[in-house]
Amino acid sequence: MADLVIDGATIITVDPQRRIISDGAVVVEDQRIIDIGKTHEIKQKFSADTRIHAEGKILIPGLIDCHVHLAQALIRGTADDVDLIPWLRDYVWVLQGNFTPEDGRASAELCIAEMLKSGTTSFLESMIHKRYGLDGIAQVVESSGIRGCLSKLFMDWTGYADEESIMYEGMIEDPEECIAETLAMHDKWQGAADGRVFIWWGARTPGAVSPELYRQVADLARKRYMGITMHLGEVKEDVEYTKSQFNQLPAEFARDVGMIGRNVVLVHGVWISPQEFPIYVETGTHMCHCPASNAKLASGIAPIPEMIQAGINVCLGCDGGPSNNAYDMFREMFLAAIIHKARTLDPLTMPAETVLEMATINGAKALGLDRDIGSIEVGKKADLVLVDAKQLNVAPTYNPVSNIIYAANGFNVYTTIVNGQILVHEGKLLTMNETKVIETAQERGLRLVERAGVDIQSRWKTN
Repeated sequence: MADLVIDGATIITVDPQRRIISDGAVVVEDQRIIDIGKTHEIKQKFSADTRIHAEGKILIPGLIDCHVHLAQALIRGTADDVDLIPWLRDYVWVLQGNFTPEDGRASAELCIAEMLKSGTTSFLESMIHKRYGLDGIAQVVESSGIRGCLSKLFMDWTGYADEESIMYEGMIEDPEECIAETLAMHDKWQGAADGRVFIWWGARTPGAVSPELYRQVADLARKRYMGITMHLGEVKEDVEYTKSQFNQLPAEFARDVGMIGRNVVLVHGVWISPQEFPIYVETGTHMCHCPASNAKLASGIAPIPEMIQAGINVCLGCDGGPSNNAYDMFREMFLAAIIHKARTLDPLTMPAETVLEMATINGAKALGLDRDIGSIEVGKKADLVLVDAKQLNVAPTYNPVSNIIYAANGFNVYTTIVNGQILVHEGKLLTMNETKVIETAQERGLRLVERAGVDIQSRWKTN
C-alpha cells in the first residue's frame, strides 16, 4: 500500500520529455514518487493510505525560489518607491539592524507560511545576519516542513560599491565570527530535518567584502561542498565599482575571487554584459532572475533571454518584502514571462514553458538538487503542488502551462507537498498556525519600527 496517491489531475511533469499527462496520477511512498501514469492504470495497481482526487486541478513540481530574504517579510512595505542605496542605508539596514532573534523567527514564519500557501516547496535564503538567530530560523524550516537552503552572510568591509562606510552599525559583523558561525551551523544543521535543511555561504556585495575574504570563503566552500550565493550586477554602481577598483567587469571580478562555479548562485545580473556570459557558461555558474525587485527598485531589466540563449542556467527568485512585497512565485513567473517581451519587442521570447522551467528544474539545478527535485519523475522526492483550475481567474483550461504562468496566482494553490508530506491542503496550512503567525508578525513589526525610529508613512495623510 502506498502512502499517497493523487489522481485525476493534469500533470505537468517537467521531465526530460516535458510530458503533460491528462487524467493522470502520481504514487508516493517513503517521501518519493514510485509511479506516474493514467488514473485508471494507477487505480488498478495501488491502494493508498491517503488519496487526493484532483479532478479539475493541475499538478506541477514544487516551485523553487532561489533568492529569498526571510528577515524582510517582517518589514514588508517599509521602503517603497525609493532608490536602492537610500533604500538600504535609510530603511532596510536600519530596521534589520534592530532585529532580535525573536523578530528573525517571526519574520521567517511569516515568509515560509506565505511561500507554502503559494506553492513554494524549496528556497534559497541569501543572507542571514547573526542577530536574526540562524538556529531559530532553521527550527522554523524543520517544523514547517519546507525545504530550505540557509545562507549565513559574511563581510569585512562596511561599504556598498563606491559608497564607503554606509552600513548601519547594527548590520556590521566580524569576519572571523561570520566564518565560525557558518561552519558551526553547517556542522549542526546540514542535512537535518529529513534532508530538508542546507547551510550555505551568503556573500555581501563587492564593496562590503575584501577579495581576500571572498577567496577564503570560496576555498572553505569547496572543501565542505557548500553552496555560495551573492548579489552581482544589480545596479549600475556595481559595474562602476569593479571597473574603478579592480579594472574588471563584475563576472571577471567574481571569477578572480572564486565567487563562481557550479555551487554558486549569483543574483540579479541586471547590468551583466554579453561579454561576461562565457564566464558563467564555462564555469556552470547559475543566475537568479528577480524581475519584480529589479523593476520596483528601478534597477533595470536583466538580459535573461540572452543569458538563456548563451547557455546559462537561469532560475527565479522573489527577493524580499520591501523590494517585491510578496513571496508568491506565481506573480514572479508572470512578470518574468511578460517584461522581456516588452523589452525585446518580441512576443515569442520567454514562452510560458521556459519560465516554468526556471521556477522548477532550473532552480533545482542551481541548488544542486536536481537529482531529487524540480520535476515529477519516478525516484524523485515528492515535492508537488496542486493548482485549482476550477476558479474564475484560471478557467477554462486549453493549455495548462499557459494557465499556470499567465493566469494563476498563489491563492489558486490547493495542495502543497514536500518530501511526500502534505503541508497545505484545500488552501489551509497544516503545519503552522496561520492566525498566530500573522498576529505575531504584526505585533513585532510595529515594535521594531518604533525601536528603529524609522518613519514610515503614506504620501497621503492618515487620520
